[in-house]
Amino acid sequence: MSSSDSPKSVHDFTVKDASGKDVDLSIYKGKVLLIVNVASQCGLTNSNYKELTKLYEKYKNQDFEILAFPCNQFGGQEPGNNEEIVEFACTQFKAEFPIFDKVDVNGKSAAPIYKFLKDSKGGIFGDGIKWNFTKFLVDKDGRVVDRYAPTTSPLSIEKDIKKLLEVS
Repeated sequence: MSSSDSPKSVHDFTVKDASGKDVDLSIYKGKVLLIVNVASQCGLTNSNYKELTKLYEKYKNQDFEILAFPCNQFGGQEPGNNEEIVEFACTQFKAEFPIFDKVDVNGKSAAPIYKFLKDSKGGIFGDGIKWNFTKFLVDKDGRVVDRYAPTTSPLSIEKDIKKLLEVS
């Protein structure tokens, strides 16, 4: 992709997984995605991880995927390395969805995927991500259809996920 081509969908990005391997997000074509910046030590961690896991369990066999991007930009609440982060999510919450390399979501060093998400759906208070567990809902074509605040519970967006999955 040349620099003049601006990305049209999340499928145009390659990100690193927690072990540093490249993941081409086009592997998620045809899936509804919930992209979340996660943290292990946030007041919202418990409820978000629990509900994300519930959603994942319920819809993972129906073309739904959660992509979790650890980020330490909010109150230093994700200080661990990738290995520790993944172990925490998997041990504490039995998270089975992919957890990627730790990224910045704001500022000059923000991950390109996050620049795209923010450009697609600015927040109420400007484009910057405000806190851990900001959620972006992406349709099967890789377009960002909605953005939810950190305090929005994952289960409360189930109806929007179902709409995109076309399940009743």
